[in-house]
Amino acid sequence: MRSIVTVTAAGALALTLAACGGTDTPAGGDSFADGKTFTLVLSSDPGTLDPHFTSISAAGQVDRFLYDSLLNLDEKGAAVAGLAEKWESTTTSAKYTLRKGVTCADGTPLTATDVAANITFVGDPKNASTRLGVFVPPGATAVGDDAAGTVTVTSPAPDPFLDRNVGSLHIVCKKGMAARDTLKQGSDGTGMYTMTEAVTGDHYTLTRRKEYAWGPGDWKADQRGLPDKVVLRVVGNETTTVNLLLSGEVNAAIVVGPDRQRLQAAKLHERPTVAPLGELWFNQKAGMPGADEAVRRALTQALNLDQLGQVVSSGSGKRSAGLVSLGGPCGDGNALSLLPAFDANAAKAGLDAAGWTAGADGVRVKDGKKLAVLFYFPTSVGPGMQAGAELLQKEWSALGVEVTLKAVTDAEIGQLVVGGQGAWQAAFIPLGVPVPTALVAFLSGPNPPNGVNLASVNNAEYAALAKEAAEVPGTQGCPKWTAAEDALFKKVDIVPFVDSSIPTFGKGATFELSQGAVIPGSIRMLA
Repeated sequence: MRSIVTVTAAGALALTLAACGGTDTPAGGDSFADGKTFTLVLSSDPGTLDPHFTSISAAGQVDRFLYDSLLNLDEKGAAVAGLAEKWESTTTSAKYTLRKGVTCADGTPLTATDVAANITFVGDPKNASTRLGVFVPPGATAVGDDAAGTVTVTSPAPDPFLDRNVGSLHIVCKKGMAARDTLKQGSDGTGMYTMTEAVTGDHYTLTRRKEYAWGPGDWKADQRGLPDKVVLRVVGNETTTVNLLLSGEVNAAIVVGPDRQRLQAAKLHERPTVAPLGELWFNQKAGMPGADEAVRRALTQALNLDQLGQVVSSGSGKRSAGLVSLGGPCGDGNALSLLPAFDANAAKAGLDAAGWTAGADGVRVKDGKKLAVLFYFPTSVGPGMQAGAELLQKEWSALGVEVTLKAVTDAEIGQLVVGGQGAWQAAFIPLGVPVPTALVAFLSGPNPPNGVNLASVNNAEYAALAKEAAEVPGTQGCPKWTAAEDALFKKVDIVPFVDSSIPTFGKGATFELSQGAVIPGSIRMLA
């Protein structure tokens, strides 16, 4: 099953904070407590946990506890040690030297050959991994030297962030690679925790590996306050989640709706993540209304994007400028100036000019076909999404569009949108990525089920500019990446309209975040 990240970035990049280690007393004078259980709320069931076949945020959070990657990011976004203690790269090759003494959950040593097998598997398009083109370039291969403990990656096409992207891939151990079905509700990794119980739609229980000593950066295993168990509890209602937090029944949760005010008033531990929240996608598959640029433009002009953004974000959002998560390289954009401005009259004129005329029931028709839109919106990011979808329905209905709303879980987005099994016409799909290269697979190339170009975007200018940008190392290519984004906005291929500061609250524990997810090694239980 294919799936897409919602809210957070498509990745599992852990953050190392100097304050996370080497101290027995947290700020404020509270004492750390050993041997406790940390309970984290997931707003939706993660679906498959196989890290090479999922991109949704809930699964990414679970997998952070179960798997490691070659690299991690520090608090400033710089790469630090993960499974690899050092690395070097160009735009077409990367070499990682592994830490010594890393073992899988069953005690089996992790080898360079095992790591290389992961990268080559994801890089082979026939395996249809959702990580292809996001972390591993299509056609990329890797070779492991077990004696030297090195992994060498070769990419047929340039990737300016090759070391960072490949280094972010979760690494599965040898047994799991040979028996992938066991990874859907289990695990076989080198992570700090192992799966001990999985109850779909309810909870997942993990147990800490006491021998784990290869965390991000210079992390040490003898730190006070690490939980012995982690329970990931599925709770779909935010009001219920807030009640559980305030009562102390759970220790952490993302809360994006107005109920967050109750938690802020209680002065709970809070860590925010600024990320894309509102992004409007049009399905451009042949025969869909969104395949016509004039329709996409008119539907966008019919919306007051500033107003819509405030509704979706429950008043906490800021108008989006681009597609890359804020704080990531090349994160600035020109969406504000290039997307169509709100103009209801121009929207009506645009549909008229495109041949969509009002029918007897007020719904526009063309060639005997109604202008009907099945609109998806996610249930996992707060009540603002439904309110925003209802506002959109009102505005588009006034334009003569027949709009049907459908609330979908992250797992359903994976199946219906990224898996290509749904007949959707438009959707709110928050897609956050840490680097612009991760966008390319979602906005060009093969459509589902053969790729993750989920909206069947076919923008030749974007593809050409992205190819040019990929040949320039690191942030030197940012101007070209910005120009590639501009090509998308000019044709209204994707409409980012609001970023939000999404808080994760905690009680009875402290923790830090990376890419919107709790970092397992940063958790400290309080006495």
